[in-house]
Amino acid sequence: MPGLGQSLKRQGTHAATIAVTGAALLIVTGWIAQTSGIGSAAFFFLLLVLPWWTLQSYDAYLSNQPGAGTTSASRTTGLWQSLRTAWSRAHDIRYLGALFLLTALTDIYIIAANPSYSLTVFCMKPAGLWGILAKAQSPTLHLLIGYGFIRLRRWALLLYLAYAAFGLLNTTANYACFGYGRIRTAFLLTLIAFTAYVLWRQRGFRRSEALATTLTV
Repeated sequence: MPGLGQSLKRQGTHAATIAVTGAALLIVTGWIAQTSGIGSAAFFFLLLVLPWWTLQSYDAYLSNQPGAGTTSASRTTGLWQSLRTAWSRAHDIRYLGALFLLTALTDIYIIAANPSYSLTVFCMKPAGLWGILAKAQSPTLHLLIGYGFIRLRRWALLLYLAYAAFGLLNTTANYACFGYGRIRTAFLLTLIAFTAYVLWRQRGFRRSEALATTLTV
């Protein structure tokens, strides 16, 4: 529950602010669901609400070691300081990895629930063995990329960039064959923004030994 962890740490004002913010975000999510549909609401939740929810949970988790002459109530971490800590430890990349794992589970569910569904690959819908392989590549790559992102492995960055290039080429080809599509457009724009962010944060992918050395300095 947003604000509960901060409340247990006797950070009353901070906890109340987080609780009110959380309630407001959920109200907005419900409003989007009523006006634009559950798909838009889910996208808003994953894009804004869930990262904020994760950050406030991390803020509640961070330990507050008392210094000389300080009290627990006076040592409020604050979401901004928690964000800086999460940023320095590349937890945003790990969060993206968790989203990839969630997407992999979603892919598996869709494939299992719709066995006749065919994935469009460069304007074609492969059938038979090739169709199964085409559908299986999505959850497989999402699992690998998600694991690699959580572990901050550079091979995961390279694998994601290759996967993003394939996605960009495939979507462009499908545009040429089938024209405008709402889902196709949303996927393309999200892919471009997502890839730009990953490239911007590529220095966060490092060997675990180097990361541990950096955190101890």
